[in-house]
Amino acid sequence: MYSYIYNMQLTPKIINVETSIFTVMSALASKHKAINLSQGFPNFESDQKLIDAVSKAMNSGYNQYAPMAGNLELRQAIAKKFEILYNTSYHPETEITVTAGATQAIFTIISTFIKTGDEVILFKPAYDCYEPAIKLNGGKPVAIALKAPNYKIDWKLVEEAINHNTKMIIINTPHNPSGTVMSKPDLLKLQDLTNGTDIIVLSDEVYEHIIFDGEQHQSACRFPQLKERSFITASFGKTFHNTGWKTGYCCAPKTLMEVYRNVHQFNVFSVHHPTQKGLADYIVEPHHYLDLSNFYQEKRDTFLNLIKDSRFKFKPSKGTYFQVLDFSEITSEKDTDFAKRLTIEKRIASIPLSVFNDNQRDDSVLRFCFAKTEGTLKAAAEILNNI
Repeated sequence: MYSYIYNMQLTPKIINVETSIFTVMSALASKHKAINLSQGFPNFESDQKLIDAVSKAMNSGYNQYAPMAGNLELRQAIAKKFEILYNTSYHPETEITVTAGATQAIFTIISTFIKTGDEVILFKPAYDCYEPAIKLNGGKPVAIALKAPNYKIDWKLVEEAINHNTKMIIINTPHNPSGTVMSKPDLLKLQDLTNGTDIIVLSDEVYEHIIFDGEQHQSACRFPQLKERSFITASFGKTFHNTGWKTGYCCAPKTLMEVYRNVHQFNVFSVHHPTQKGLADYIVEPHHYLDLSNFYQEKRDTFLNLIKDSRFKFKPSKGTYFQVLDFSEITSEKDTDFAKRLTIEKRIASIPLSVFNDNQRDDSVLRFCFAKTEGTLKAAAEILNNI
């Protein structure tokens, strides 16, 4: 039996997949005891009130399966949040589904609607979970470049890329990895280009509460005709400093959500129940998410003020908890090589942006996560200022 298994011809659905850059850089950081500003997670704890709320839920019996679509109290709280923030509504029973993080929601949305031969437009540099999900389902990624340093969408290129095979367009605002945000004219243009088509929009809005300098988050749900064809994905982990809880949600009109749930029920079925109950009790107080932009803008400003005299160039991030730094005046090395050298020799880890571009476009920039304590940011700045 064993020799038969060893001789099996295994053909993976995705080939030439390398180890994730996040895994590589975090392993390097650990090995060389470097300050890790590579992977996007805070090094401080969630609000104790939220942790206590989840513990209370466990002790109150919320330890069996949640409803497939999610704890109803949580879905009601999410619906209320959309009313407060965007003056729009999603029905908690039919248009909101709690997920095992935003990445699972994204994968399930793509798996639900993309089949062999379908084309999906996405914008690069792009978060690394989009393209593998498209390919796994037989789809064809159609990448449109976002050029440094502004990373703005060229809508003429989008219009030229749309054809009868285009099934989906994926957007991400605030944008990881560049820290830019889409404007109201951007969303209006997307609405105009997709009107009268069968194109589904997947709007990755996991950093919706982390946006700076008085900017207003332009959610796809703000635009009625765009909302009709859009899924919005969101993450409690990004919002409440607990990425390890892997809890998020997605919203969409009833007709789209019904089809999505047909796949979700067999992909995940339901998500950790006490976490959902704890979140439901926590987010009924809007200040728990409304204050987040100020919290992270202070961290961004602290980090940039600390490195203002360094040799790195930068445009302040407009959203997310990432800052892109341009090292073109420091070295002509490939960004991947420079990032690894900084980790090994200088003891500071970052992410090179070319990995979000299939390593085909190198703009001499690195991404640093500033969701860290002030002490960590000061220690990191001291290193960067001496490079």
